[in-house]
Amino acid sequence: MILTVTLNTALDITYRVRSLRPHTSHRVSEVTERPGGKGVNVARVLAALGHEVTVTGFTGGATGRVVREKLAAVPGVVDALVPLSGATRRTIAVVDERTGDTTQLNEPGPTVLPSEWSAFQEAYEDLLPAASAVALCGSLPPGVPVGAYAGLIRTARSAGIPLLLDTSGEPLRRGVAARPDIIKPNADELAELTGSHEPLRATQDARRRGAGAVVASLGPEGLLAATREGRWRATPPTSLRGNPTGAGDAVVAGLLSGLVEHLPWPDRLARATALAAATVQAPVAGEFDRGVYEGLLGRVTVSGEVSAA
Repeated sequence: MILTVTLNTALDITYRVRSLRPHTSHRVSEVTERPGGKGVNVARVLAALGHEVTVTGFTGGATGRVVREKLAAVPGVVDALVPLSGATRRTIAVVDERTGDTTQLNEPGPTVLPSEWSAFQEAYEDLLPAASAVALCGSLPPGVPVGAYAGLIRTARSAGIPLLLDTSGEPLRRGVAARPDIIKPNADELAELTGSHEPLRATQDARRRGAGAVVASLGPEGLLAATREGRWRATPPTSLRGNPTGAGDAVVAGLLSGLVEHLPWPDRLARATALAAATVQAPVAGEFDRGVYEGLLGRVTVSGEVSAA
């Protein structure tokens, strides 16, 4: 079982409009709702790849009930979310059908009480023995300590469970110091962490700060990885047009699935890149078509060098 942690779950709502223009009314052509938050998105992709996945984190209020109802309909995903007195947040994505661009509005999330944080930590520790890998994903809701991910990483390391961290800012900085097996920042998050805007130098610096491996998302340019085994660059086959929402979560799912299947790094990176590209091309944010993914997989270019160490 792969365990994904989403402390700031959401109900993702997507509106499609013919053309998004400020200061005017819009007729919405389509509305979709689905359970969201980065770890939930990762779990959905992992389940589609055939892995058993358990989702934990927080959920509460009327929005939280909708999230759990919709999550129950996702094959292969087990709900282990912890109840919260506050209401789960919503995220609103508005897709401009003319340009394909997406405008995102993210609510901050409910405040987590100290007793609720303690309840989550107990649930997390109970779930770890059955986990083959863990992903800690997304932002921290109000009330959760800024060093929360660092503590969860140390708990997983004590249990011998490999862990991937996908967050930003101070939670990422503190989390890296706790020595996660993999981090997956985008270019801006990596630059904020290291102070370097040169991706290769920044990935190496992030490893020196404690990360076992660093896989940086470079948007349309693909992935850059610095690991104990070597360094690689994975590039999608074509310049892709579509909705990038959820592409980073597809990368995390590709890396995690490759980890538990013991694939070599070039194969993990090819899978992650193809999944991200298929997600960008999908009509619904964060979904992917299996046929499109399989067609892209063999066309991803992975180049690099194996470490002599």
